[in-house]
Amino acid sequence: MQNQTPKKAGYEYLVAYKITVPINDLNLQFCNLYINKFSRTHDQMVQAARSGMQNICEGNKQEGLKGYIKLAGVARGSLEELLRDYHNYARQNNIPIWPKEKAIREIKEIGEIWQIIKATPTLPDSPNFPNLPTDKVKAVNLMLTLINQANYFTDKLITSLKQKHMTEGGLTEELYRKRKEYRGY
Repeated sequence: MQNQTPKKAGYEYLVAYKITVPINDLNLQFCNLYINKFSRTHDQMVQAARSGMQNICEGNKQEGLKGYIKLAGVARGSLEELLRDYHNYARQNNIPIWPKEKAIREIKEIGEIWQIIKATPTLPDSPNFPNLPTDKVKAVNLMLTLINQANYFTDKLITSLKQKHMTEGGLTEELYRKRKEYRGY
């Protein structure tokens, strides 16, 4: 018998999911370093990053596309909330927000993260993502860049799911077709 790699869950192949993993990890590092652990903001930011990741997983496991679309939308909303929190943090702490090109050029961790994401169809069980930069300006701009990238890929996922729903129909229509087949109509 050949030694085969176990098949991964469908969402694990999605770039929209893969990019949320380092966001979740780095956001936790950021919050633990710079946001009061006893504040509502800390809890909200940690939960928003987690929701941005977990709702893609949960949505992918829904029986119908309608549920998947809804949960992908929840993930997108959570990522947008997290993005606003980083914008607020930057404003309140006089941190300049860099254009995407400058962030990609000056923050080496962005390239390292994308090398890991692109290396294999799914992330390793324990991806060796870099730590948060020690420079607070770079840390904030890293998070802003990654969250914007995640939003882009999540928007593409939602558009793709809606297109699939439009062309193939949803669970209710599939069950109706099967019932008609069963009854011989």
